[in-house]
Amino acid sequence: MRNRNLIQIGMMEVRLLVDEDQSAGSMVMFEFVVPYQSRVPAAHYHEDVDEVIFGLSGTMTTTVDGERCEVRAGDTVFIPRGTVHTHENLHQETARALITMTPGLIGRRFFEEIASAINVIGKPDIEHVKEIMLLYGLVAAPR
Repeated sequence: MRNRNLIQIGMMEVRLLVDEDQSAGSMVMFEFVVPYQSRVPAAHYHEDVDEVIFGLSGTMTTTVDGERCEVRAGDTVFIPRGTVHTHENLHQETARALITMTPGLIGRRFFEEIASAINVIGKPDIEHVKEIMLLYGLVAAPR
C-alpha cells in the first residue's frame, strides 16, 4: 500500500506531516529528504509564502539571495516570501530537514503535480515544471 504522505520527486522525498487540508490553509509542514547530489531543479521565490527550514540530519546547502547556508542538525533558516532560494545536497550523507511554510498554499497538490512532471522517462520538461510552479505562487528566478 502506498503511503499517501510520502511523495517522491526524482531522488528527493517529501513526507507530509501537516498538509493544507489539515491546517485549513494556514500552514504546511514536511520532512524534506535530499540525497547526495540532489537539488531542487530551479532557484525560485514564493510570492505569498514564508518558509522555515530546520535541519534534522546531514547537511543541506540552501542558497538564499546568493548566499550559501550549510543547514545541519539544529540549524534554522528563515526564507521570507519574495526571496530567491534553492536547496541541494553537496555532501555525501543524506540530508533531512523539517520545512514549514505559511500560509499553506504550497502543499500536497503542488508536490504531487511536480512529482508527475519530474518523475518521467528521459529529461523532464522544465518549462512545464515552471508552469506548475506558477500555479502555486512559485516563480523561477531568472538565470
